[in-house]
Amino acid sequence: MPRGDKSSYTDKQKRQAKHIEEGYEKRGVSEDEAKRRAWATENKISGGGKKSDSGNGSRKP
Repeated sequence: MPRGDKSSYTDKQKRQAKHIEEGYEKRGVSEDEAKRRAWATENKISGGGKKSDSGNGSRKP
């Protein structure tokens, strides 16, 4: 997966990043910088793209 590929994000994560981006643009940040900051913020909130559920710590007896 190339750098910057957003295909591994959920629709909710993409929507949240778009709203964050709009907020930055409202404050006068350039479009490119707003997009970069929005995805950095979303990654901090959610921990990145979709996660597999395989290592969730619960064991089956």
